[in-house]
This record gives sequence, C-alpha cells and structure tokens, in this order.
Amino acid sequence: MASPDPELAAKLQPEVPHAARIWNYWMGGKDNFQSDRAAGDAVAEVYPEIVVMAQQSRKFLIQAVRYLAAEAGVRQFLDIGTGLPTMQNTHEVAQSIAPDSRIVYVDNDPMVLVHARALLSSTTSEGVTTYVPADYHDPEKILAEAAKTLDFDQPVAVMYMGVMGYEPNLDVVRAIVGRTMEATASGSHLVLWDGTDTSPEVVSGAERLAQSGGVPYILRSPEQLGTCFEGLTLVEPGLVPIPLWRPADPDAVAIDAYGAVGRKP
Repeated sequence: MASPDPELAAKLQPEVPHAARIWNYWMGGKDNFQSDRAAGDAVAEVYPEIVVMAQQSRKFLIQAVRYLAAEAGVRQFLDIGTGLPTMQNTHEVAQSIAPDSRIVYVDNDPMVLVHARALLSSTTSEGVTTYVPADYHDPEKILAEAAKTLDFDQPVAVMYMGVMGYEPNLDVVRAIVGRTMEATASGSHLVLWDGTDTSPEVVSGAERLAQSGGVPYILRSPEQLGTCFEGLTLVEPGLVPIPLWRPADPDAVAIDAYGAVGRKP
C-alpha cells in the first residue's frame, strides 16, 4: 500500500480496523491493513453480499454524478466522507462530462489525505479538485472551507455516500444534512445512500463488524433514510435499493442499501 509521510503514518493506527480501509478491502483495493481485512472477512462470513454492496455503491455514485452533470447541469460537487479513492471517483466522472466541474472532497482519515494528494493531480485543466480535512460532524468548517472553491450562490451537489450509518443518532444525521443543504442554492441536489436493516443477514453483518473491533454501523429503515430528503423533490425513481437507481444493468437486483437524489426547490 502507499507509504504516507511520517506525520500521517503516526495517525494511521494499523492495528485498529478502520471503515474507509475495510471498504477499500471489500472493493478489491490494496490500501488496507491486516486488521481491516480480518474485520472485513468477519462481516463477509455472515453477510457475503457486503462485497456486492461495496461494488454497487460505486455504480450508484457513477450513475448519480452522471445524471447531475449531464442532465441536471450541476458543475459543483461537495463529496463528504469520500473515503479512499478507487476507480471512477466523483471528479473523474463529473469532469469527463463537464471538464469545468469543481469538486471538493471531505474526509478526516489520514490515509485518505495521502491519496488525496495524488488524486488532485488527475483533475482537468479547466476544472478544480480540492480536499478538505474535516469530520462531517463539523458542517460549519466544511462549508467555510468548501466556499473557497465552490460558489454557494450556484447549485451544488452535496454527497453523503454510505457514511451516515456511523452516526448513531438519526436526529444528528438529519441536522448535519439539513445544515449543509440549507447553505446551498435553489437547484442544488442531495445524493445520499446508506445500508438498511432490510434483511436478517445484513443485521448480523453489522453486529459482526462491531464485534470485530470496527466502528459500529447503524442500519436504518428506508423510511428513516427518507426523512433526510424532507423539503427536497426526489428525482425518479426516488428512494430505492441503489442498484435500481437508473441502472445501467437491466438485470440489477435489490440489495440492503437504499439511496436517492433529491433536488432543492
């Protein structure tokens, strides 16, 4: 895996499973440690579909960003809790359609910062890609830093991709999402997905993750996730299992993860 500088290396804690690295492992990446692989394998043992969920989450991101850039005309993206980069990241998808797109990534993981430094070099000459080291629990800092790159008087796509399950209180989740969307202009969009408690197997997988030392992930019902979109107009097909959101694959099937794209009036 990539070697960070000494200051960041001291923060990595390779012996402690970390959400971004576990997800990287499920997606077939190499930026993870043995503790992450052990935790990931423990979850997959009781819920093998977690690997499919990881892969489908990236497909949902690609479909949503393509829609926003190509059909909705969005040119600004605020990707909060971006995780470790893999393939077809937000800026790559958006700038392949609209080269002048501006993207701000937000994460508080030191390994993500290591990769972000390399990631920024792949932006287009017309566009901008930046990184803000911050926790999504601090929306005021995120908005202040993002405003150095994004124009909040113009539409922004705010993205929370599978990260809100790490906050146990739904009211806190709603407050964070509400604050970021409050700062955006009419025509902005919220893109959000999370794992759902829609099968006994996925619930067992979440329990195994916590038992393995990973940060607990709170599974919510689709109805609970839907409350994050209050005041927004859902883009068709609404809140659905993520493989079924405008699928490129006609044979796509539902999984225990729901997502949607909502437009701010």
